[in-house]
Amino acid sequence: QVQLVESGGGSVQAGGSLRLSCVVSGYTDSGNCMSWFRQGPGKLREGVAAICSGGITKYYADSVKGRFTISQNNAKNTMYLQMNNLKSEDTAMYYCAADLYGSRWFDDDEYNYWGQGTQVTVSS
Repeated sequence: QVQLVESGGGSVQAGGSLRLSCVVSGYTDSGNCMSWFRQGPGKLREGVAAICSGGITKYYADSVKGRFTISQNNAKNTMYLQMNNLKSEDTAMYYCAADLYGSRWFDDDEYNYWGQGTQVTVSS
């Protein structure tokens, strides 16, 4: 049984930093893509960042480029999202996703496994 468990969310002031973690169990295809998505109040879920091919390839949404960094530690079966210079518009529930079966890393319809989410709230 595949499980994804996020942690690291919280409340910070604008300009602050957080590091999200996603621990994966029951899934071993480290060469496939894993991603972070978020869903803000009244918004659709959107792709934030993806890491593929064992960490060789990374993708970012334009809104987070230069501020967020995605990484993974295969030995710990954990994916991370380092978020710096946070803005109020980053406020959202953040989800990790695994096992991309399509080619669109940013499309939430193309992942088989999801975590329950961790809340990030940024106050200005």
